[in-house]
Amino acid sequence: MSAFGAYFRLWRVGWVLVREGVVSALPSEGLPPVVALAKSSVTIFERSKAKRQKRSDRLAQAVERLGPSYVKIGQFLATRPDVVGVDFANDLSQLQDRMTFFPIAAAKANIEGSLGRPIEELYASFGDPIAAASIAQVHPAEVDDNDGRKKVAVKVVRPGVRQRFGHDIEAMYLVARLQERFMPSSRRLQPVEVTKTLEQTTKVEMDLRLEAAALSEIAENTEKDPGFRVPKVDWERTGRDVITMEWIDGVKMSDVEGLLAAGHDLNALADTLIQSFLRHTLRDGFFHADMHPGNLFVDAQGMIVAVDMGIVGRLGKKERRFLAEILYGFITRDYIRVAEVHFEAGYVPGHHNVESFAQAIRAIGEPIHGQPAETISMGKLLTLLFEVTELFDMQTRPELVMLQKTMVVVEGVSRMLNPRFNMWKASEPVVGEWIRNNLGPKRIVTDLKDGLKAAVKLAEAVPEIAAQTEKFHHQLLHMSEHGLRFDEQTTEAIGKSEARHNRSARIALWIIALTLLYIAWTLS
Repeated sequence: MSAFGAYFRLWRVGWVLVREGVVSALPSEGLPPVVALAKSSVTIFERSKAKRQKRSDRLAQAVERLGPSYVKIGQFLATRPDVVGVDFANDLSQLQDRMTFFPIAAAKANIEGSLGRPIEELYASFGDPIAAASIAQVHPAEVDDNDGRKKVAVKVVRPGVRQRFGHDIEAMYLVARLQERFMPSSRRLQPVEVTKTLEQTTKVEMDLRLEAAALSEIAENTEKDPGFRVPKVDWERTGRDVITMEWIDGVKMSDVEGLLAAGHDLNALADTLIQSFLRHTLRDGFFHADMHPGNLFVDAQGMIVAVDMGIVGRLGKKERRFLAEILYGFITRDYIRVAEVHFEAGYVPGHHNVESFAQAIRAIGEPIHGQPAETISMGKLLTLLFEVTELFDMQTRPELVMLQKTMVVVEGVSRMLNPRFNMWKASEPVVGEWIRNNLGPKRIVTDLKDGLKAAVKLAEAVPEIAAQTEKFHHQLLHMSEHGLRFDEQTTEAIGKSEARHNRSARIALWIIALTLLYIAWTLS
């Protein structure tokens, strides 16, 4: 029945998108003629109100009707303009993750079930919720410790959200598989892999122990950094469904007038924000991937405090060097080097011509050098670069796309604080230092150390590799003499699986057909 359920949920999603006018608002360019005709014909089913709304408003209304899971799906797809298109990604990025509160009794039950202790024993006081999103809501509370009573923030997972998301993601997988099967041009974007990433990141976000671990890790990384910190975690009162952390008294970065009234230097805050983000990205390879102004506070001491670490990004050393060499290549106008970096990293297939790729990159870089520095966006530079790489069959790199999207958001916050914000000047101390340490002579020493460590690990593994090789050799000899055979249980299991799959698919298709006939009859 899983296949039937996925088809039914997909039908419901499609119907809601049609009714709210989202489908008709999508671009028709590049669609097969049959699909374009179907798209134009569904406009008769739109609600009259939807026809008067902007596309972003139609999308928000549709997501609200579909439920909490689709808010997370929409927010995730907003980070993938390569998949849904730049304009549609911008519309999705405007989705507000605000939901109705669930009862305080349900929150207390979740906490007690997760921590195995009564609320009265855990907290001196526990207040009504102050904010609710698709996955969790936040309560103010107080705890007693050796320093006396202090205020804390308690984040609690929404009841039933895991089961609901588990069902809704099946429809996403169905869409991804259909897309790969019937739209060969989309295979470069790896729709099924994108869906797997969505599933994994959302599952991680729904386990608040992992968010607590992310807060702890970034706190260690930034312990000596100027002007930036994250809330402290109360591990005694943290579990899968609840995280208790330091209460932050501060002004939201979205409240520019409030920041000015509190006496904060907006230009300095803009510089600190971008420098902090670049340190996390280049130095640590671990960054907060949801740094919109609602998740950023400024405390009384002028420190930027980032909250809500449910979405994070990681970059390996290879990706960090790739990013730094690209930025440095654009600054120095060394477009051949920028092109070579893509080929060396294996991101662009080797059958393409390096000089032709460098020519395409020059088309991005040269116009930038003619503009005032304060008008140049590093995030938009990466956006343009990804658009060009599509022409050369570059495989989508989810971690780089997430970085680019986050960088655009962080730059936007900095420009909100300082309209004349100079991205290149503000980032130079961090990027310049990283390039000197990792792309200069120091890189050779670091690579030698890494190579020596790898050699030692390989030497330690040689006996095990030899044993596995010998075992594999014997298995090959046995197969060559006796052939490859399945045991009876394996053969029977394969037969049952195929039969079950075919039966479910036939049932699902019949029910969809009957449902569509019913809808057509009721509308006639």
